[in-house]
Amino acid sequence: MNQRTISIDRIDEADQSRVNVYRLLARLLREPPDDLLLALLAQMTGDDSELGRAITDLANAAAETSLAATRDEYNVLFIGLGRGILTPFGSYYLTGFMHEKPLARLRDDMRPLGIARSDDVKDPEDHAAALMEMMAGLIDGSFGAVQPVSAQKAFYDSHVGSWTPHFFKDLESCPSADFFKPVGRIGRLFMAIERGAFEM
Repeated sequence: MNQRTISIDRIDEADQSRVNVYRLLARLLREPPDDLLLALLAQMTGDDSELGRAITDLANAAAETSLAATRDEYNVLFIGLGRGILTPFGSYYLTGFMHEKPLARLRDDMRPLGIARSDDVKDPEDHAAALMEMMAGLIDGSFGAVQPVSAQKAFYDSHVGSWTPHFFKDLESCPSADFFKPVGRIGRLFMAIERGAFEM
């Protein structure tokens, strides 16, 4: 996603933690990890919460895997021959087809928020990775201004919470997922945390 100059607004520690999780999920879903990312992931430590244990599981998976194995797994899960086991697009999850009304509604909502697809990104904007990036940008002001919680909630409800919890659950339970199983678990748990926080 194209990002404007970072807003001078400051966000608190809790919101920065949210941004960090959204950006981590975005990076892992956008493309296979490289050596540097695997090394960084292997150093992560989580607390004793359910999400913290999932983060520890991801760190352990990163320490035990190889670059080639994660690349192969990513391709099987998300690319495949024509299509991977999972199709991480909102339109597909919501309608069973690509480029449907959910994508059009997303594009309509992106414009007033200053969000535009980068020229070097070929996937439709309703890719799970892109939506994770958008949520991070709404929180930290990467698209021009920090958005109020009401705007974050509206975007989450319309374009993220409507399908990504199902996607992450599918990823977590997919028999072909090894390294990406804790990624699915982190996503599933984090989406539930976000939903609960927005409903407070």
